[in-house]
Amino acid sequence: MYQTFALASSPEQGPPRLAALRAELARAGLDGFIVPRADAHQGEYVAPSDARLRWLTGFSGSAGFCIVLPHVAGVFVDGRYRTQVKAEVAAGHFTPVDWPETKPGAWLRDQAPAARIGFDPWLHTAREIAELEADLAGSHIALVPERNFVDAIWADRPTPPCGPVSIHQLDYAGEDAAAKRARLGADLVRAGQSVAVLTLPDSISWLLNIRGSDVERNPVVQAFAILHATGKADLFIDPAKLSPAVRAHLGPDVTCQPVERFAHALGALAGPVRVDRATAPLKVSANLAASGIAIQWGADPCLLPKALKNPVEIAGAVAAHLRDGAAMAEFLCWLDREAPKGGLTEIDAVQALEGFRRATNTLKEISFETICGTGANGAIIHYRVSEATNAPLRDGQIVVVDSGGQYPDGTTDVTRTIAIGVPGTEERAAFTRVLQGMIAMSRLRWPRGLAGQHIDAVARVPLWLAGQDYDHGTGHGVGSYLSVHEGPAGLARRYDVALLPGMILSNEPGYYREGAFGIRTENLLVVEEATPLEGADPQRAMLAFRTLTLVPIDRRLIAAPLLTRAEVDWLNAYHADVLRQIGPRLSGAALEWLTAACAPL
Repeated sequence: MYQTFALASSPEQGPPRLAALRAELARAGLDGFIVPRADAHQGEYVAPSDARLRWLTGFSGSAGFCIVLPHVAGVFVDGRYRTQVKAEVAAGHFTPVDWPETKPGAWLRDQAPAARIGFDPWLHTAREIAELEADLAGSHIALVPERNFVDAIWADRPTPPCGPVSIHQLDYAGEDAAAKRARLGADLVRAGQSVAVLTLPDSISWLLNIRGSDVERNPVVQAFAILHATGKADLFIDPAKLSPAVRAHLGPDVTCQPVERFAHALGALAGPVRVDRATAPLKVSANLAASGIAIQWGADPCLLPKALKNPVEIAGAVAAHLRDGAAMAEFLCWLDREAPKGGLTEIDAVQALEGFRRATNTLKEISFETICGTGANGAIIHYRVSEATNAPLRDGQIVVVDSGGQYPDGTTDVTRTIAIGVPGTEERAAFTRVLQGMIAMSRLRWPRGLAGQHIDAVARVPLWLAGQDYDHGTGHGVGSYLSVHEGPAGLARRYDVALLPGMILSNEPGYYREGAFGIRTENLLVVEEATPLEGADPQRAMLAFRTLTLVPIDRRLIAAPLLTRAEVDWLNAYHADVLRQIGPRLSGAALEWLTAACAPL
């Protein structure tokens, strides 16, 4: 099994570690220290050796940070984790802080009017520190770049990952790595820049058509790179990760050096050097500035090209979703058959689903740890089932199953909310509002040039009209056999990058009643040019979504009278498409189940 269920950490481990950190800070003459979730590569997911926030506090979410002061340790989490954090940190020692509503600068001004706050410049971006310094302007609080004091007290810290690098074949990538480097190098020339510094693992993996195994669930290579305007590149990586075949694939225009050489190499560059202040560690720009090298802030040059999937990548995504949809249908058939018998737990469901995906014989990994929450656990947005929290699937409850697979031709991410027995009236009404929002986003057409922040509200309107909402974005970008969460575009208020054809995004509105139940319905979509409509303005370019996910939606949870005729028509057409495309791939029992599940509403 890819997924395990042991507790990642326990709240009682936090207090002695916190005390040890405070003692270390006192010896160094510091009043506080910032412990982020990020590693030096600023990816969303980190290796066990970089899970400093979880090790110190017990909080296991994918975003957040802790500011440790002598009298208080604030754990800053966003809306996805406000229920989860309460169960994972030691109350009375760590204080959850609602973020971004409460900014760290304002919190520091209130908690430590005069202080020297240390931070590791390898673990924070230039933008992050600049924004915090701006919020602290005029105060008596100083930010001090320092060594990492968590590492100093982490006696049993795991060794850094050293997973082997593999070649992402052209049949899946759709573009040769040399062509990518030349294309992006030409962009640097047009911008008047000599080189670009790359620190994001998925950017480097995409650019060089390689994949890795350094981080669970994400087939990325942990490394640093420098892309030259000539199209050549320097890769800073542990040599043990590279086989002769991979070295041959990289070719003579990609030089490979030990990762320890990266910091020194920065000081030898000729500027102007492009640095992404939103993703590169502050230490990168600090090293360049110390050597007098001109810096030009600019986005990682791989971000947008990587998000714009080429025809081969889109075809791969379609194939992966057909395969994954069949595995999901087999799972849902199994769940409907076994759950009413009693005795099933959340872990049983997770293990069964992974088994159906493995049966495709193409699964490389799960794309994230499967979220399977029943009853109150379903209201924990990023719930991770463990042996300690494992709950039975009881009659009358609903269960949220959010999961995905990593296949060589694509990455999937799908959420379905399933009724166990007869669902309640309140649950059915909320489920239907969530479904209406998902359908509205799926049917949307919009003028070219709009970003996710302009259309995020479309999925929320049915909930808003009922005085309800959800504390996460409506959707995120998805990689091509890469990270399941990918920038720079998405469907949320924070995304200001225009949506463009080829982008693959999730569409996942939800509703969560703490202590009672949770609901989420998620499909993946690809952005395309919209089909022209009769009577439309001929000069106005429009875009639309095409749905990639093919998994039935639980009709037992739908309050049909709440749906409009257009919504019913969309749902019936979607289910007919699911049956047509997935049905031929199923076993006899699953096909019979799918036929009933996809019956017209």
